[in-house]
Amino acid sequence: MRILMPVDSSDFSKAAVEFVASRETLLRSAPEVELVNIQFPVSLRVARALGKEIVQSHYEAEAAKALEPAAMLLKRAGANPAARYVVGTVTHDLASIVANDRADLIVMGSHGETGLKKLLLGSVTSTVAVSCTKPLLILRGAPMPKRDSLNVGIALDGSPYGTAVARFVAEHRELFGASPSVSLIHVVPDLTRIVVPGWIEREVPTGIKPEQVEAMQKAAFDNVFKPAHALLAGAGIKAAEVRLVAAVPGEAIAAHAIKAELDLLAMGSLGYGASYHGSLGSVATRVAERCPTALLLVREP
Repeated sequence: MRILMPVDSSDFSKAAVEFVASRETLLRSAPEVELVNIQFPVSLRVARALGKEIVQSHYEAEAAKALEPAAMLLKRAGANPAARYVVGTVTHDLASIVANDRADLIVMGSHGETGLKKLLLGSVTSTVAVSCTKPLLILRGAPMPKRDSLNVGIALDGSPYGTAVARFVAEHRELFGASPSVSLIHVVPDLTRIVVPGWIEREVPTGIKPEQVEAMQKAAFDNVFKPAHALLAGAGIKAAEVRLVAAVPGEAIAAHAIKAELDLLAMGSLGYGASYHGSLGSVATRVAERCPTALLLVREP
């Protein structure tokens, strides 16, 4: 497994590095880990005044503040990370590096405030989220456990994006520990009542009999869970099922993630997007707004 980690000197980057360093099962498989740091270029006027050697020394010293502690922490855990820095901008250079790297996973820290604008807009994470289709793990406000085996939830919606999440977890089981606790999560609507829009929204009964509703919901759950179970079983993972009934899937999934104390929530997500809504999708957006759980977004073009 190849992991690319954009890092800086913040506590959020340190938390992301500590998470990878805690992955005992993963590290025994000798993953390829690369740390990359972006140094913003000094102005041309300052560069001319100081000279090329002094400017170069400045870049190296500043990059070392982020790269050396991260590399040392990973080495102590048994990894052998590569490290480099690039002089450029997050928007152009980091986005290009992430988009073109052969990484299986991008791991980043985020300040973890649950409001979406605070989480993504104007941040390095936002740039990465809209610039690549690779799986992206965002370590957020909730502290990650030091134990190897994680409590993982996989949110499914019946689309190929959800199937891609289950496939990623199966193919990279070592990331989640020797004995991860995995649950599949799906949300279906309450078919007994519908909301009629208007000046005053109101709920009206659908007239569908309770036993018919139960049968329809069961069929929906079974159809969504079955392919995920098959993929996970191939990796020796037996997953539990979480069957939720709610009008707004994102809110229900976020509430469950908090209640179940999930260490990590894996979700399918759109790939390229011109905005944060395009990059995440509506359900992932609501989850990001409402809970600080670490998010694994498995991207599909």
